Amino acid sequence: MSSSPAVLSPRGSRLALLVVGLCWLAVLFDGLDMFIYGSVLPRMLEEKALGMTSGQAGDLGSYATFGMLVGALAAGTVADRIGRKKLMVSCVALFSLASGLCAVASSVAVFGLGRTLAGVGLGGLLPTAISMVSDYAPRTRAALTIGLLMTAHHTGGILSAYVALWIVEPLGWRAAFWVCVAPLLFVPVLAKWLPESLSFLVARGRTDEARELAARYDVELPAAATGKPAAGARWNSLLGLFRGGEWVQTLLYWLASFGGLLLVYGVATWLPTLMRGEGYELGSALTFVVLFNLGGIVGMLVAGRASDRFGAPRISSIWFALTAGGVFLLSVHMPLALTFVVVFLTGVFLNSAQTMVYATVSIGSAPANRATAVGWTSGMGRFGAVFGPWLGGQLLAAGKGDWGFTAFALAGFSSMVFIGVAALRTAKRSGTGSPDRKLVGAH
Repeated sequence: MSSSPAVLSPRGSRLALLVVGLCWLAVLFDGLDMFIYGSVLPRMLEEKALGMTSGQAGDLGSYATFGMLVGALAAGTVADRIGRKKLMVSCVALFSLASGLCAVASSVAVFGLGRTLAGVGLGGLLPTAISMVSDYAPRTRAALTIGLLMTAHHTGGILSAYVALWIVEPLGWRAAFWVCVAPLLFVPVLAKWLPESLSFLVARGRTDEARELAARYDVELPAAATGKPAAGARWNSLLGLFRGGEWVQTLLYWLASFGGLLLVYGVATWLPTLMRGEGYELGSALTFVVLFNLGGIVGMLVAGRASDRFGAPRISSIWFALTAGGVFLLSVHMPLALTFVVVFLTGVFLNSAQTMVYATVSIGSAPANRATAVGWTSGMGRFGAVFGPWLGGQLLAAGKGDWGFTAFALAGFSSMVFIGVAALRTAKRSGTGSPDRKLVGAH
């Protein structure tokens, strides 16, 4: 039986579009806030803003990702208890206000506090939005819908580059963080129009609200227990990831996520700076950010469609292998046009490889603990996200910036191995030889 609502009418399709559209805008702001630091970092280092050094810059990038670790780990449990809508609204408000703190910061310590708080909001939003759209996505288009959602993250990355180009030059780096306060205007829209997860409402015993929402859009209620869960139920969701033989699969997903997020956030933080170190001007270095995120948008759509057909873990493993090759090539001096092509293709594979790890976990999870499973996979991967910016800063401070690309490539290779082993285990346990068949059935 399907674990997500079956769409029975055009009005049901309208509900799915409403959820995906609002979540897409929220993730767009998430991407803008996430990438803005990397986009303005070359200028901050040039100006020695707040007395910042290269080593401190890497530390500050890690503060944000540490906050994301906390937010992601808490998100699943909190969302499964208070609801995904409330958590999403709170996360958008938090990272917007935290950007305001960065804009007025008078020291590295205050700026770091702002980035840490922003990270908590950013880390909590993404797995919650993925879980929300998974609830309403058509069964046969689940991975594609998640991929579509994640195009917003990279659209935000592109927007961050243009904010750096158009605003930082005349107004200074603080103005870029004031732009990131603007999503506060979106908070009332999200609070008014985003519906709560039907699976959450039914699981919490709020059946009247669920029936009213289902009736309004002519969708079917998900099959789930209608009783209110016990106080320890949220911990049962986490323990369920380790029962029986599931602990091996869970650890493989966590390790794949660690390497993937080390790669994603290491490159996102240091790409413009490393490219400037190779002799490119700021405008050219920011062009790499645009191409990288354009590749991410294309990659999300291609990977999502391919994953719905061939299985998310299989596509993720192949994509990580291609990513490792592309990132390694960035350490090799090439003609500018060829470098543009490599950066674009690396963006295609890198960003969607990690997203398909989330898709694998989300599609294969039951509604009752989907947010917990995705949140903890994202959260454990955030250790890699913390380590990546720090590693890049340390290598740059030691005068070995070109080794950064090699280190990030090795992280991509390790994720290829872990998610590949997870795919083989899934195929063996399902007895079908096809990793995706079990996942689709579970959804």
